[in-house]
Amino acid sequence: MDRYRTRRLRTALVAVTVAGGLLLTGCGASDDGGGDNSSVDRAEGATGFPAPDGDLDRDRDTRDEERDPAPDHLSTFALDVDTASYGYARRTLAEGRRPDPSTIRPEEFVNSFRQDYDRPDGNGFSVTVDGARTGEEDWSLVRVGLATRGAPEGAGRRPPAALTFVIDISGSMSEPGRLDLAQESLGVMTDRLRDDDSVALVTFSDEAETVLPMTRLDGNRDEIHEAIDGLEPTFSTNLGAGVETGYATAVEGRREGATNRVVLVSDALANDGETDPDEILDRVSGARREHGITLFGVGVGSDYGDALMERLADKGDGHTVYVSGSEDAREVFCEQLPRNIDLTARDAKAQVAFDPENVTDFRLIGYDNRRVADDDFRDDRVDGGETGPGHTVTALYAVRTKPNANGHLATATVRWQDPQTRDPHEESAQLETLDDSVWDASPRFQVAAVAAYFADALGDGEHRVPGRPSLLKLAVRADGLAERTEDKAVSQLADTIRQAVPITD
Repeated sequence: MDRYRTRRLRTALVAVTVAGGLLLTGCGASDDGGGDNSSVDRAEGATGFPAPDGDLDRDRDTRDEERDPAPDHLSTFALDVDTASYGYARRTLAEGRRPDPSTIRPEEFVNSFRQDYDRPDGNGFSVTVDGARTGEEDWSLVRVGLATRGAPEGAGRRPPAALTFVIDISGSMSEPGRLDLAQESLGVMTDRLRDDDSVALVTFSDEAETVLPMTRLDGNRDEIHEAIDGLEPTFSTNLGAGVETGYATAVEGRREGATNRVVLVSDALANDGETDPDEILDRVSGARREHGITLFGVGVGSDYGDALMERLADKGDGHTVYVSGSEDAREVFCEQLPRNIDLTARDAKAQVAFDPENVTDFRLIGYDNRRVADDDFRDDRVDGGETGPGHTVTALYAVRTKPNANGHLATATVRWQDPQTRDPHEESAQLETLDDSVWDASPRFQVAAVAAYFADALGDGEHRVPGRPSLLKLAVRADGLAERTEDKAVSQLADTIRQAVPITD
């Protein structure tokens, strides 16, 4: 599959599609984004177009075999809330170096910034679809926004946590801002977790060791602090042994009714033992599938094994972040992790159906490692993404419309499984004709566009996002948006773009 898959919609088949009925499901997101979280009738097809061939509920007859295949109007991907690519790019640019294009994942740039989507009341998602014209021929940017319910106020409203920390203590972690940063952050987090939470501590260098079995916080905080403070860097990096021992420790200390998670803290510079992420996680597949233990990857260090950590998180039903300093680390360990311990959706996938009457070409910006076969959208055996409360997921598409296109452009559907019952649910929303330009759209839409344009400028140049301005103009746009949104993260984005100007020229 190409990195940016361009869909050519064959006009010769439009009549067939129209004759089949471009029936809209009427399942657009409600004003509050709540919906009833009920399953959409799979025989109808939640996209507003005929359901994909993988729909097992559809009656088939011999005439199906004689038809031409349906036009390729679908785009399907697993949800992803990773942000490590943007965090590592910020660190690299601050040091005066240009990031390796292979570490640039546009969706992680876009998802690093807060959005203003309506949120549902319960588990699942609200769906928002909007867009704006880029001013380049007939190209537009279309934003698909998915949001979970807000994080509960007060620590007592979430389930208890059973967290197994797998800490890299190899020699490379002796660099300032690696192991010392992890120890500082874990110490503060230990003081903030609830008495009914539990933690375990596993370390790895050339071998792995369980330093602390699963231990309740209540009455044991001093013991936990002592274990954290005693960590010292040693030899090589046998990351595979660390993950395997970490999962074994998590299974042994697993708590019913709690959120059980492995938290891997490493520079991911594996140089000993098994280094292939698929092989590493195949060894612990039972812990992941039978016990629902997810992996949260925290990357550190100026030299960072980005590809390995990202693949581990994808295979481990989790996500990754990157921390470059104390402020980032405290946000991740003391705010994000305790607040978002709970899961609201498992194996979540999105599918966007573009209307061939109005759309000629489209490509998903990013999500290269998260593409899913269109026929697998409703196959709940196919892996998706995991999300928790307070998460938003944004996907941007470059979309080319026909001249004078009018009316329906696209329908976006998200499908997920309830984290407890594994029952599937769907929610949809639709997009009509676009009028505004990108720079007249809402401030948060513009922030997403700036982030995508910035990632595109740092990437390998294989595909240029339509309408991309120069980096200097992009920095000016980011300055204005920082003032309008009063968002510190957007101000930092403007500074980071300016740091890239002399490096990328």
